[in-house]
Amino acid sequence: MMWEDIKKRIRQYTYIYDQVDTDSAAERIKSSIWFKGPNAWILAFAIVLASVGLNVNSTAVIIGAMLVSPLMGPIIGAGLALGTNDTDLLRSAAKNLLVMVGISLLASTVFFLLSPLSLVNPTELEARTSPTIYDVLIALFGGLAGILENSRKERGTVLSGVAIATALMPPLCTAGYGLAHLNMHFFFGAMYLFVINSVFIALATFLMVKYLRFRTVTGISAEVSVKRNRIMSIVLAIVIIPSLWTAFRLVAQNNFERNVHDFVEDNRLVGRSYLYDYDIEGRSVNFAFTGEALTDSLKADFYARAAEYDLKEKNIGITEYRLGMSQSDMDAILTDVYSKAQEEREKNQASLDILQARLDSLTLRLETLEALQEPADTLSSYPEEYIPQDAI
Repeated sequence: MMWEDIKKRIRQYTYIYDQVDTDSAAERIKSSIWFKGPNAWILAFAIVLASVGLNVNSTAVIIGAMLVSPLMGPIIGAGLALGTNDTDLLRSAAKNLLVMVGISLLASTVFFLLSPLSLVNPTELEARTSPTIYDVLIALFGGLAGILENSRKERGTVLSGVAIATALMPPLCTAGYGLAHLNMHFFFGAMYLFVINSVFIALATFLMVKYLRFRTVTGISAEVSVKRNRIMSIVLAIVIIPSLWTAFRLVAQNNFERNVHDFVEDNRLVGRSYLYDYDIEGRSVNFAFTGEALTDSLKADFYARAAEYDLKEKNIGITEYRLGMSQSDMDAILTDVYSKAQEEREKNQASLDILQARLDSLTLRLETLEALQEPADTLSSYPEEYIPQDAI
């Protein structure tokens, strides 16, 4: 009996069929796939806006552009077409998707060709060139939220959040940057991210269309259904396998950098030498020492301790700076050590200033309380004949 009550309560909170209107949702999605007239101009303007944001590394501008852009229409339309066996809709969605990509690439390429700003540190652009499995998950769950929001009788603001989370526009802008500067790493990396987003948003739409039981346009035979599912599986595998490899490399690199940081913090002193800096390149690290020369036994002990942090000797380089070097090298080392010590001192001073401010605040409060209590105490200390009658 208890299990039945639990299932009933779960169903009460998760049942959605009475809250959706699939027919209205289908019409709404079909009307949003077209890129002509105002939609085409809005897309071009939004692409330029996002390109400006990427050009100046402004996250706020990029988010604003994603809210303006009508990019998801053809992609959701393709998922709806697959789920309802609507061949004509699939053809129209695919056509408009190509138009959308063409407008986006043209607008972003022209902007980056004409932009006078050169990117010294294009972090926002580089972030769109190495998609991982996490981008797959974002696109999949964002797409599920998007089609469910489209299907609700009372629609809210979920689509705006989906547009920001799935980020269809920045990859197209980044691809335009790659074309404008003939940088194929940026172009292909960004287009791969766009393909990931598009495929998994369409997949999420397809799954939700089936779950919500949208009305199918035509029936298909079992043979055609098997063939279509096989094609979809192949496409998904082609898209997802490289992202899994990228995610694996990202996690491995992150773990390596964390291990190096932890190792350095625990092993600053080696004999009478000081490990004052390190430089990571890929899966290799070079440690910079100053002080007395490291003997072979000290180096062996250093490598042994590094192995405890999963740092292999073949990936470790050691550079020693000690007496006997040129004055300029010594000055550079001393300047570096001094700057690091100065940074640490400034951090400590900032903490002390915060504590001092809190202490001053508490002291002021205490003095205020004492001042408020002083009249009563002072009054009670005088003889009664000196106390004014109106004060009694």
